Order: sequence, then structure tokens, then C-alpha cells
Amino acid sequence: MSELSRRLRGLPEHVIGIAVSLIVWCGLWGGPTLLNVVGGVAVVLLLELIFPMPAIGRELTVRPVAAVVFLARFFFDMFRSGLEVAWAAIRPRPVPDCSVVGVQLRSRSDLFLTFTAMLATLIPGSVVVEAQRSSGTVFLHAFDVTTPEEVEEFRQSILDQEERALRAFARREVLEGAGFSVRKGGRDA
Repeated sequence: MSELSRRLRGLPEHVIGIAVSLIVWCGLWGGPTLLNVVGGVAVVLLLELIFPMPAIGRELTVRPVAAVVFLARFFFDMFRSGLEVAWAAIRPRPVPDCSVVGVQLRSRSDLFLTFTAMLATLIPGSVVVEAQRSSGTVFLHAFDVTTPEEVEEFRQSILDQEERALRAFARREVLEGAGFSVRKGGRDA
């Protein structure tokens, strides 16, 4: 069996990555027009065949209630942090000090390490400066975080974000590997 035919047969395992790539493609080209979708499918499939990525579907599931909680809290955090950064920009005081904070994530999944780092960067006031795959640690530049109490509060907010993401989207094995149990009916199983 040739390598190309093996990769073609493996495409269904990559449907989530292909769909996300297609959404990004259409977003970059201005929207989901017929030409963008057809061209995007061609480019995404070609890239997947030439440079195959690991299948991410093995680590993902969707828990609808937890996903709604995750999204609601994420948008709330984005809004609140945006207001804090905007206020710091216009208030008549010097720019606040910042810190670089290391956060040891609980999950050993590359997907969720990347996802958590991306989420932290999307919230105004924090930027990932380094991610260490081997230790599962992300280092973030944190705006207006200077005291040990603020550092710990910031670190806990990242860990809480990771937990919400895991509870919303991680399969049981990933969730349990991070030290969490799967909740059934609002209780831990």
C-alpha cells in the first residue's frame, strides 16, 4: 500500500482539523463564498496529504452544558479584561508593572496545552511568551500583576480556564489524566 493511499484512507480521522482549517481559510479570504470554500477544501486536503497532522478527534468531545459555561465565562473574562486594560490606558497614572508568570498545566495533552495558551492570549492583558511541552508549562506576560497574591490569582485563573476547557471539550481519558473526574448529572462520577 502506498503512502498516499494510506493518507487518503486516514482523512476521516482528521475531519475536525480539516473543518477548522477550512473555517480559518474562509475567514482569511473574507468569508464563505463558493470560490473560497472550494479553494479552501482543495488547499486544506492537499496540505493534509503532504504534511499530515496528528488526528485531534481522539482527544475531543463536546459536552454542551460545559461548553456553554466555558464560552460564557471566556467572553465575560475577555470583556472584563478589556475594560481593565482600557482603563489603565486612559487613567492619569503611570503604566502598571507587569510580570512573567509560569503556570504548570494539569493536562499533558499538546492540544489542550495549545488551546489553553491560545485562550490566555485572547484575553486582554496576558500574552504567552513561552510554552514548554515537556513540562506542560506556559509562561505568560501578565498585565498589572506584581504582588505574590496577584501572581497566584492570575495563575489560578489560567488553571480555572484550563479546567473549563477540559470539562467542555476533553475526552474522558484526557480529563482523568489531568486529575479530573467526569461529571454526570452535575456530580462527579
